[in-house]
Amino acid sequence: MNEMLQRYSTALWSLLVLVVFLGVWEFGPGAIGVPDFVLPHLSRVAEEAGRIWSGEKLLWHAGITTLEVVVGFVLGSLLGALIGYALGLSPKVESVLSPYLLALQIAPKVAFAPLFVMWLGYTVYPKILVAILIVFFPVLINVLSSMRTMDADMINLARSFSATRLQVFRMVEYPTTLPALFSGLRIASTLAVIGVVVGELVGGNMGLGYLLVFFEGQGNTAGVFVVIGALTVIGIVAYYAVVLAEARVLHYLPKATARMN
Repeated sequence: MNEMLQRYSTALWSLLVLVVFLGVWEFGPGAIGVPDFVLPHLSRVAEEAGRIWSGEKLLWHAGITTLEVVVGFVLGSLLGALIGYALGLSPKVESVLSPYLLALQIAPKVAFAPLFVMWLGYTVYPKILVAILIVFFPVLINVLSSMRTMDADMINLARSFSATRLQVFRMVEYPTTLPALFSGLRIASTLAVIGVVVGELVGGNMGLGYLLVFFEGQGNTAGVFVVIGALTVIGIVAYYAVVLAEARVLHYLPKATARMN
């Protein structure tokens, strides 16, 4: 009962913060004399959102960006996890490849976006590739770090029962690294949105990044806020999709509970 009351209290406080924020956004700029082209009122942004929805195909552009985010996230996460597990299973391979992976990590991902556009044109593929590059490393590092800190006693216990290398990985190493993997996926879900938008800003003729550049060129501040809001929604949905998947996969882990003094 106390836990339920605490949840309701948290939700109410969260809602109150949102209401205060929206109220300040609506009435604050006018109260201090900020012009609309610098910070438009909330009602002006909402009005522009309705116009963009019908006139600028907001939903279609948001769908393109969402598709790129999902594909980039899935492929980048899968590639990062596979290589992370491969390097974790073979320290020699890690020693050979780590300098090249480090060099690729240090190289600014934004710099690859124009190159991908030159290679693949104004399609969805450059944006997906940038997202893959950005998503790849958080997942790789989380998985590899978890493999490196594995409890050796658990592995030795499995081997004492004559478990094969594949069985040790499937029954000990893989389940143990799942929490770290999902931590990397949480980070990657938000980075995927950033990667796609960077690709669309550099060279795009569709998607929310394209709309962002379009409205910026028009000096349409309200339109820019609408696109930023749409991108934020996509990022939030992607993040909580990973959280829900984590809750279903890792349901056996104990949950932290707040204690009232």
